[in-house]
Amino acid sequence: MGTDGKSPGDPATPDGVRAGIAIHGTGNCPLVDASTAHDGPITGINWTHAGDTHTEEFRVRHPDAVDAAEGIPDPESVVDLGDERVYRYDRPRDGGCACRVIEELDCPIADARAEDGVLLLTLHLPELERLRDVVSALDGSAERVEVRYLVEGTARDDGASDRTLVDRGRLTDRQREVLRTAYRMGYFERPRDANARAVADALDISPSTFAEHLATAQRKLLKETLAEN
Repeated sequence: MGTDGKSPGDPATPDGVRAGIAIHGTGNCPLVDASTAHDGPITGINWTHAGDTHTEEFRVRHPDAVDAAEGIPDPESVVDLGDERVYRYDRPRDGGCACRVIEELDCPIADARAEDGVLLLTLHLPELERLRDVVSALDGSAERVEVRYLVEGTARDDGASDRTLVDRGRLTDRQREVLRTAYRMGYFERPRDANARAVADALDISPSTFAEHLATAQRKLLKETLAEN
């Protein structure tokens, strides 16, 4: 054992984070467009590149919505899994694609889905600063990017968790109500138990007002979470 209580060769505890981000207004993603007409999320989105061709695969529960969706070029049904069907399609590689922009930063995407016209991604990042890089890089590819959740895995040398304290007093009563209602209804679950419209109806506000309150509250909390020590 070493003087720090660790055996020689023990790997250091990583300082990374798991982040869930929502990308609004991508404008050039066929699956995001199709998700507006699909009842439930389009899941299992993954892709590969060969030359100038981008091949994308995804899963849906209701194939009829895919068949009727405009913008997905010749979707091919690959396999029926019973409660879901897997599709695949090809399109030219697009340098402005949000996922491609993130990949160019050497950031693999752990999970991708589309729901209600929003692209939802899960990222595992080696440090918080990389999240800022991702958000900044997406400025030209999306109308708005919001951080839905952030989980830190940081630990000190003594093994204790390095937690960030957040002052909830920075939020207005309305913003706290919006966050609390969204959380209680399962808006932040994956898959979601309630979509934005359902939460907005429960709050008796429009979906756009709900999105504005939510984005403002998350921005305030994120500012504290990402603040330099």
